[in-house]
Amino acid sequence: MKTASFLLMAASFVASLAGVSAFAQEKVFRCGNEYTNNAADAAKRGCKVMEGGNLTIVQGTTPRGASVGSSSGGSSAAKAPAGSPRVEGSDQRARDGEARSVLESELKKAESRQAELLKDFNNGEPEKQGAESRNYQKYLDRVAEMKAEIARNESDIAGIRREIGRLPARN
Repeated sequence: MKTASFLLMAASFVASLAGVSAFAQEKVFRCGNEYTNNAADAAKRGCKVMEGGNLTIVQGTTPRGASVGSSSGGSSAAKAPAGSPRVEGSDQRARDGEARSVLESELKKAESRQAELLKDFNNGEPEKQGAESRNYQKYLDRVAEMKAEIARNESDIAGIRREIGRLPARN
């Protein structure tokens, strides 16, 4: 008996909270691309009532340094941002050369790692280790991990080669 009255009281409490929250929200009207909660203004402009769901509006911003009336002909993507330091051609060539040498050393490391992984993988039949002779599933799990590692390393090598390809040719 006590449980039933408690449940009834809890249900009425939840219902009253739902009623309070429903009254707390105002109607939101949509007027084209604008929204308002002013009913008088909405009636004048012929706006429609928005039904269901919450509405969040985030004001847009203009990027710093952008001017509204400028038209540069679409070549702004090739230009450096305003206020960035100008780099001389010889300095840029030195930076490109340094980047190339770093990428080439990373490529050599990745290729040697790939050769090591392929040697250990042994064409899909690596040597069993310790408990793997008694537990075949451990062996299969390790083989799957080796395949995944080889695939990740191949992807790394391809990415490094793409980056090297993007650098200007050596003079």
